[in-house]
Amino acid sequence: MVTHTPPMTPSDEATQEQLQMARDQGEVLGKALHHMTQKEAHGEERQAGDYLVGYAVEQAEGMYMLQGGELVWYDPREENAHIEISVRDAADKRFIPGLTVRLTVLDQNEQEVGTHIQPFLWHPWLYHYGRNWIIPEDGEYTFHVYIEAPDFPRHDKKNGLRYAESVEIEFKGVQINTGRKISS
Repeated sequence: MVTHTPPMTPSDEATQEQLQMARDQGEVLGKALHHMTQKEAHGEERQAGDYLVGYAVEQAEGMYMLQGGELVWYDPREENAHIEISVRDAADKRFIPGLTVRLTVLDQNEQEVGTHIQPFLWHPWLYHYGRNWIIPEDGEYTFHVYIEAPDFPRHDKKNGLRYAESVEIEFKGVQINTGRKISS
């Protein structure tokens, strides 16, 4: 895997001012992500290839799901942890939509707790890939995050040469405190 930061140079698709606006978006997103991983939940972020990949862990939480054309609210039942994965562009730090993100959780004995696709979740202030999980008990876990190389088109001959490879990243010593957050 090649780890580099893609260029951010003016082109026929983006002026210096427009590229700065993209970086500004990424900076604001970074502040929101920091708030999520340090105040609302806990987590971290590291670079993997063209991406910045981060996680946040909190108690399982309710969400709307589309069922038969209607939005239906579901509170967690057996699920006891909500695991969020953030994927940002390493150059401008903006969120990257449209990815297939798979997470494997391992316990302290390196036994697999589960592997699931982390779907895109709309969140009122921080988009992420995530889902509720059933975790056997409070403790330290290892996360293996796999991100498939996306098949979406990339604008810009100078700046669009990115996300060509799938990436994997591991986070060890992830503390999970199980529980459910019931919405009012």
